[in-house]
Amino acid sequence: MSLGFPLFLLLVLMLVVITVLKTIVLIPQGEAAVIERLGRYTRTVSGGITILIPFIDRVRERVDTRERVVSFPPQAVITQDNLTVAIDTVVTFQINDPARAIYGVDNYIVGVEQISVATLRDVVGGMTLEETLTSREVINRRLRGELDAATTKWGLRISRVELKAIDPPPSIQQSMEMQMKADREKRAMILTAEGRRESDIRTAEGQKQARILAAEGEKHAAILRAEAERQADILRAEGARAAKYLEAQGEARAIERVNSAIRKSEITPELLAYQYLEKLPKMAEGQASTMWMIPSQFGDSLEEFARALAKKGDDGVFRYEPVKPAVDETEEEETEDWFTATANPEIEAAVAAANAVAQTPLDGDSLPEVKQPEQISPQQPMTEIPPQ
Repeated sequence: MSLGFPLFLLLVLMLVVITVLKTIVLIPQGEAAVIERLGRYTRTVSGGITILIPFIDRVRERVDTRERVVSFPPQAVITQDNLTVAIDTVVTFQINDPARAIYGVDNYIVGVEQISVATLRDVVGGMTLEETLTSREVINRRLRGELDAATTKWGLRISRVELKAIDPPPSIQQSMEMQMKADREKRAMILTAEGRRESDIRTAEGQKQARILAAEGEKHAAILRAEAERQADILRAEGARAAKYLEAQGEARAIERVNSAIRKSEITPELLAYQYLEKLPKMAEGQASTMWMIPSQFGDSLEEFARALAKKGDDGVFRYEPVKPAVDETEEEETEDWFTATANPEIEAAVAAANAVAQTPLDGDSLPEVKQPEQISPQQPMTEIPPQ
């Protein structure tokens, strides 16, 4: 009797503990629990402490209500051009109604996988391999629409569907790599050819520009040389004219001085005859003079010469009388301009324009316009020579 009472108390205590555990259920945040009463769905609870009727209510299933990301293994899909590709997908979904997810489908994960595979084969089967590789966004949008419509009755919401990888067969991959390599080589050759063509065009344009500039420079240099030669000829002609004038003026002045000296010295016919006879031996010294003859009428000729150029004096001797010129100064010509050489403004302007063109930097394809030198009158002198 003494041993049975404590055992009874222990059983009662254990029963109370079990009852309390069956009565109080703790549901964490982000989970939902489906409650059944006597095998029939009663309610869905989430996030907190829930009181159950012990031995009558029970938790059928705990469901994670957070958004879940499920990756499905690669699936073999045949494209429109009869090529088999392996496509694996990633589906992001969330359970909005845990009761439907438990009672509406046996395994919602498997259901989502099978529907995604079927939809994927339907979509990719109408596309070629190239369209499949370049139409990921279209495939994702169609998969999401089909899955969302099919899983709504299961209490699921499909938020995103992505194609993680599309793997064509190894032979196709090799062919694609060869094709891409050929395309890259083609683009590289095209770019290289374009670069060479552009380089040749630029080189030809540079050579053309250089030749044009060289021709322009030669043209300007020839113009300047011709102008310089013309001015030099003009200056030489003016200098020669001035020199001849000075030489003629000097000879005229010398002749005038000699004539003036002769008139002032009052030379007689006897002196002229003596000078004539004195010069005769020198005249006979020439290599071609082998014989010199004096005419018999030489004295008569001298007498007639004296009578014509002299006057007979009181003593019967003919003497020269110097005749004073009416005007002792020679007639002067307008020669002042021959010795003036002020700088010609037109020549200075032409030279300044040529220097400006030679020093102007070139800008692209534009060529500087050279001002042609104007015609310069040869009468305009270049240098100034002070009169002697």
